[in-house]
Amino acid sequence: MIPAHVPADRIVNFDIFNPPGVEDDYFASWKTLLDGPGLVWTTANGGHWIGARGDVVRSLWNDSERLSNECLAVTPGLGDVMQFIPLQQDGAEHKAFRMAVMKGLASRYVVALEPRVVEIARELIAELRRRGSCDFVAEFAEILPLNIFLSLIDVPLEDRPRLRELGVQLTRPDGSIQKRMVEPGDDLFSHILSEPVMGRSWTEDEARRMCRNLLFGGLDTVAAMFGMVALHLARHPEDQKLLREQPDLIPAAADELMRRYPTVAVSRNAVADVEMDGVTIRQGDLVYLPSVLHNLDPASFDAPDEVRFDRDLTPVRHTTMGVGAHRCVGAGLARMEVIVFLREWLSQMPEFALDPSQPVKMKGGNVGACTALPLRWEPSLS
Repeated sequence: MIPAHVPADRIVNFDIFNPPGVEDDYFASWKTLLDGPGLVWTTANGGHWIGARGDVVRSLWNDSERLSNECLAVTPGLGDVMQFIPLQQDGAEHKAFRMAVMKGLASRYVVALEPRVVEIARELIAELRRRGSCDFVAEFAEILPLNIFLSLIDVPLEDRPRLRELGVQLTRPDGSIQKRMVEPGDDLFSHILSEPVMGRSWTEDEARRMCRNLLFGGLDTVAAMFGMVALHLARHPEDQKLLREQPDLIPAAADELMRRYPTVAVSRNAVADVEMDGVTIRQGDLVYLPSVLHNLDPASFDAPDEVRFDRDLTPVRHTTMGVGAHRCVGAGLARMEVIVFLREWLSQMPEFALDPSQPVKMKGGNVGACTALPLRWEPSLS
């Protein structure tokens, strides 16, 4: 049933998990909403608002007073199951737990991790280079961030298959949480759990909820970004050539590619009425905010579909990593991983392209991604 406060001209039938044409082009499927009003109500998935214009998406994403993160997603009951810390928290509670996580992800720890990221990337690339082809998603994009995450939390690499499944299914991680709380090591979880919250120690339940949050953020979203960046370069050999010849452009290129290919969306539940774009979001309504409709809105960025490595993004205004109080706590780590990927892949792999014999496939959802990205190149024995 459509609520009485939803105007008839705002009603659409748009399934965020399966937008029309998403398997072929995630971004084109979402951009169909840019032609209409800034807020629409979809009848799919039980009914909810969608921010459908750049200024609306960014404004509502930044409104942590009237919009809560508690629901996590439009999927009924998912937020109750996940109970992420700090993602699903609000107000003072969110600030306290977020501060502890941010201290664990301080820039000095990110810098210290970079040599390990380089090592892992080189190992994977050396193996692939000899073959001449790969499914980039399954054989690189999903493996590199997983191995990095295992290094962060000091978990043996033999646990890779189990943790990969956990990352996809968002189930409860297990392991040595209790031991790390009693005897902290030098891993990310230990750094975070050693930071008091609101003047006290973490409880075991809070620690597990935090670990689930980092597992989700550290695997799925980064793997999705790797896939989109590789897809762009495979389609644009001129950009490959430019970055190979001028590697000093890579940090700026990483920022621009992350802007151009955003795949994360958030769901918010209204805890107060919000007047926006000529309609009222009522208390209790759900609002879905896709970063793609901010970053690719021509009113937000000039020629947003174009990749320009000299585009001025300072201060960073794109919404790929969120905005406001809930901006991604791992944004610095994710950026470093993308830079390392670009630097190592382009310096060690020959020119690569899409394999025309196999299709590129994509998916929608809270994190859109390539599900199949077949690449090919001239194999090397060295």
